[in-house]
Amino acid sequence: MSNHTTAQQLADRYAALWTESDAGLRRKAIEELWTEDGTHLLHPPVEVREAAARVGFDEPVLEARGYEELEVRVTRAYEEFVAPGEFTFRARQDAVRLRDVVRFGWEMVPTSGGEPVGGGAEFVVLGADGRIAADYQFPGF
Repeated sequence: MSNHTTAQQLADRYAALWTESDAGLRRKAIEELWTEDGTHLLHPPVEVREAAARVGFDEPVLEARGYEELEVRVTRAYEEFVAPGEFTFRARQDAVRLRDVVRFGWEMVPTSGGEPVGGGAEFVVLGADGRIAADYQFPGF
């Protein structure tokens, strides 16, 4: 994120990535947003956390690291939620920055309009070059 990019512009670009239909443009956006070894850490849904707890994992985290894994993560989310045409993602207009951390909310909304059916909070830590080094996603907020 350059000095001229606002926290909200980053949030908007981030949300747009998850709705990008062109695989090549999606990959390009990943490389522009994240550092090469950047991570996306997802706080799993309750069902996953409960299943993990049954086998002894108290705090499971789902992680994608590097461009290849990030591309798989974003593409699968796109295929499941956006490609069928029923939903899209958008950033809430609440992005704020504190030094190298940006926090913002996002929503999953019906493409036909109406109230959000899901959403979450995102905390991203920026690297020295302004790209995302670590991305912490908390769905359900």
